[in-house]
Amino acid sequence: MAPIQIYLAGPDVFLRDALDHARAKIAICARYGLVGHAPAEAAPLPNDDAWRGIFLADLAMMEACDAIIANLTPFRGASADAGTLVELGWFLGRGRKLFGYSNSALLFPARSAAQRQAVPDPLPGLAEESFGLADNLMIPGAVEHDSGLPITLPPDGLSRPFDALDIFEICVAQAASALRS
Repeated sequence: MAPIQIYLAGPDVFLRDALDHARAKIAICARYGLVGHAPAEAAPLPNDDAWRGIFLADLAMMEACDAIIANLTPFRGASADAGTLVELGWFLGRGRKLFGYSNSALLFPARSAAQRQAVPDPLPGLAEESFGLADNLMIPGAVEHDSGLPITLPPDGLSRPFDALDIFEICVAQAASALRS
């Protein structure tokens, strides 16, 4: 059986120690027999605008992977990182397996309410999503669609720092088991 290639999505690329963090995630994947690929490893292509080079390198990395494990911890708002959600949709659209985790134990409705309290809603009175999910219903829906697994959340109900890796490791273990069955 060929090694299972995993794309490690998330705004982790913005961490000060992004490369070390990526290496730690790749090492965790290896412990479970998966080959992790983190966008922090990708370098822009020569003779291209930097952002286009990063996009093309990430796209090539995604194309080479069998599945995605996405860091869906809220990033700069009540929801997951926009770029990570594009990557999640890319894998969904290609019928590849999706797995996700969040270091936040606080569910989307509570995070949305806290955000509205901090930043007034420009369109007050709009309906609010209140399904009690980890994020907007389309995100857990996409993750569960093929893998059958929900977004991995802190089992003890306690939020973790953004860069904590224990919930990521739980997600990797679940993904490895699901991908082998």
